[in-house]
Amino acid sequence: MTDAAGPTNPADFGRVDPDGTVYVRTAEGERAVGQVPDSEPDEALAFFVRRFQSLEGEVSLFEARVAAGSVGPDDARKRISALRTSILQANAVGDLEGLSARLDRVEPKLAELAEARRAERAQAADHARVEKERMVAEAEKLAAGNDWRGGVNRFRALLDEWKALPRIDRATDDALWHRFSTARTTYTRRRKAQFAAQTERFGAAKAAKEAIIERARGLAASTDWSATSAAFRDLMSEWKAAGSASRSDDDALWGEFRGLQDQFFTARNAALNEQDTEFRANQEAKEALLAEAEAQIVPVRDVKAARSAFRDFLARYNEIGRVPREAIRPLDGRVRALEEAVREAEESEWRRTDPEARQRAQDTVAMFETQIAKLQAQADAAEAAGKTRDAGRVRESIETYSRLLDQARSTLADFER
Repeated sequence: MTDAAGPTNPADFGRVDPDGTVYVRTAEGERAVGQVPDSEPDEALAFFVRRFQSLEGEVSLFEARVAAGSVGPDDARKRISALRTSILQANAVGDLEGLSARLDRVEPKLAELAEARRAERAQAADHARVEKERMVAEAEKLAAGNDWRGGVNRFRALLDEWKALPRIDRATDDALWHRFSTARTTYTRRRKAQFAAQTERFGAAKAAKEAIIERARGLAASTDWSATSAAFRDLMSEWKAAGSASRSDDDALWGEFRGLQDQFFTARNAALNEQDTEFRANQEAKEALLAEAEAQIVPVRDVKAARSAFRDFLARYNEIGRVPREAIRPLDGRVRALEEAVREAEESEWRRTDPEARQRAQDTVAMFETQIAKLQAQADAAEAAGKTRDAGRVRESIETYSRLLDQARSTLADFER
């Protein structure tokens, strides 16, 4: 037994009659606990001692749980009552009163345990309140902001955190939840409104660009070079002012619009190439445009602005038309030098900024490849029609565009190293 004040051997609390009946001694006298047929007295007594030891083990385990604080006060009281009933009614041999007395010594500790539990609950409630107030403040900040992508995930995470916290007093908990829920609802409504407005803007931009394409389609076959060039420039300004449609729509619309521009400007350049006196004017225009671009772009301070300026310059440069043969190489050298200055600045910027630069390089290559393919078709058609001179002039244009294509491919290759 475990009570140091009594005998150390549970068997001291029992005896066996000659008929095999086993008795346990208690303060109230002896009580028969049972028989073990066909057994020696020591074996019969040991059987009922083991029952006592089993009860003793339950009491020891219960004492350890109370000491560790792993059982609540209410559950502990119920367990004491059940154990005491089991002990006093047990058909077992041992110090049953001493075992029951151990339960009596546990009861005073339950008040301390209850107080500790109340303190823990109060601390947990304080922590939950602080955390929920923090989450409410964050939710209200999100609801007032414009983080339409990250905010959704953050609200989801906050809700999971909220559910993991215990409830606090009902009035405070309900008030905080009302604020949190209201913030989430406000954010959701604003987000839906934002995306609805964006969809509407995309639709309006798409409709505007489709209308521009229709007007461009009516200009593409025009031979009024000056007026139509101005009209295409106006259309380009309108295009930029129309805003963005969805990415897929924008790419498709731009491809169609650019194709119509190419159709017109290719025809215009072919016609202008027949006028030798125009070549010198083209040369002067290209040199002036180059000087303007060089002054504007070099040295490169803003890579994005420089690339945009270079693309605008290159588009305008290509629209001017052919120049005398002896002027091609010097002009191309200056164009390559200008492009090289922008490219070198982009290489440094590329590592940390705009991954869409690759796509722009690919678009430039595709633009020149498309242009060369169109010119090749024109040259083939001219030769088939016996217009050898016209075919030769077109092939000279192909050479110019091929050089520009090589430059564009070189730029694209830089992104693939």
